[in-house]
Amino acid sequence: MLDTWVVLPACLPLVRRRCHTCASERFRANGKFRVNANHKLLDVWLLVLCTGCGETAKLTVLERMNVRSVPPGLLDRLHDNDPRLAGELLRDPVLRRRNRIALDWDGAWRLDTGGSDHLDREVIDVSVRFAARIPVRPVRLIADGCGLSRAEVERLITEGSLVSAVRLSGRLSGDFTFTLKR
Repeated sequence: MLDTWVVLPACLPLVRRRCHTCASERFRANGKFRVNANHKLLDVWLLVLCTGCGETAKLTVLERMNVRSVPPGLLDRLHDNDPRLAGELLRDPVLRRRNRIALDWDGAWRLDTGGSDHLDREVIDVSVRFAARIPVRPVRLIADGCGLSRAEVERLITEGSLVSAVRLSGRLSGDFTFTLKR
């Protein structure tokens, strides 16, 4: 029987960018936007706060866009400071590249295993799905989902009791499957 685990975002990730005031490298996005209109042109920024000193930095979302070219639904979400929109924009690779930022997902995701009935079976076949592109170490994911230590998961990989078509070392952000034989 194939079990399905889902990696879900639990909150907004931290933004990795150097603070000009205190040299900290982490900013917290709170879902607030600044929308500035200059005649018929809009500028939109996502506001982020430094975790060290609280200084506000702006991440460019839209720059010098004609008001008529922005969909009204998007404009409403920006004015309402929609936190889901902030999460969608932070996951956008174009926005990250434009603002020269990276995301820190430590503590910002959770694993939904669908229950603990798989823990007592001899062979576990699991399909892991990602609801968002969250880079996670598969060893940590499997350890959390099966109630094992990371060292024990590493040992199972070495013994050949834990197999997968993808490499389980490093980080993954795409769907994969694995089989665990106890």
